[in-house]
Amino acid sequence: MTHSALSPEPFVILGMPRTGTHYLEALLNEHPNVLSNGELLNTYDTNWPDKDRLLRSDRELLELAYLRFPRRSDKKVTHVGCKINEPQFIERPGFFDELARWPGLKVIFLYRRNTLESLRSLEQARQSRQWLKFTSDDDAAPPPRVKLPIASCEAYFNAAEDFHIRVEQSFASASLLEIEYERLLSESAACLQTIWDFLGAPSLQHTGRAILQRQEWRPLDETVENFDALRRHFAGGPYARFFEIDGEFVSKG
Repeated sequence: MTHSALSPEPFVILGMPRTGTHYLEALLNEHPNVLSNGELLNTYDTNWPDKDRLLRSDRELLELAYLRFPRRSDKKVTHVGCKINEPQFIERPGFFDELARWPGLKVIFLYRRNTLESLRSLEQARQSRQWLKFTSDDDAAPPPRVKLPIASCEAYFNAAEDFHIRVEQSFASASLLEIEYERLLSESAACLQTIWDFLGAPSLQHTGRAILQRQEWRPLDETVENFDALRRHFAGGPYARFFEIDGEFVSKG
């Protein structure tokens, strides 16, 4: 298919679950020329009026995302994107390779310093069914404490590492921007400026109006019921750093 010279420049937000992709998307959508339309491969995402879109081929889905995307009357869109979490590629095996072939694609990859925090947050959301926290939810109860099976931790840690490697190997360095979740929280304005430069979008001062909030601030050893058992199991291995009680990962929650 021939792409029109007037088509918006495409980008995608990639990451493991619970790495701040919703928050980043909210920040990006403050820009008058940037539009990110949520989770392309999520059947229940309300950004997409076509509820049967997942019956389409991988190529047709990408054409929907980047050429025939839902538009907003308040934006003159020059950069259009969506977001995809790692498990969604498992459910649709050929989609990653099709995505990597899309012309001119820019990739924003989000990751957390400590993958255990991502898994803890995912399990908390599954149990509470509270996937997002907004400013108006300040009086809500904190997320539940969780117990994480060793096998689930190993599988998740391996999946996160493999996904990071796959992304780095599949996209040229000039087309890939890696953003640390913790830095996005603490230095939002600086991160956004880096992203505007990466996308080639005009600079926009960060307004701070994004209403999504971090749900969990408590340390890992207070919120993972079997933290000590997990720490003993992973001691001396490649993932031992996720359980450093005196390190910054655990002490900062």
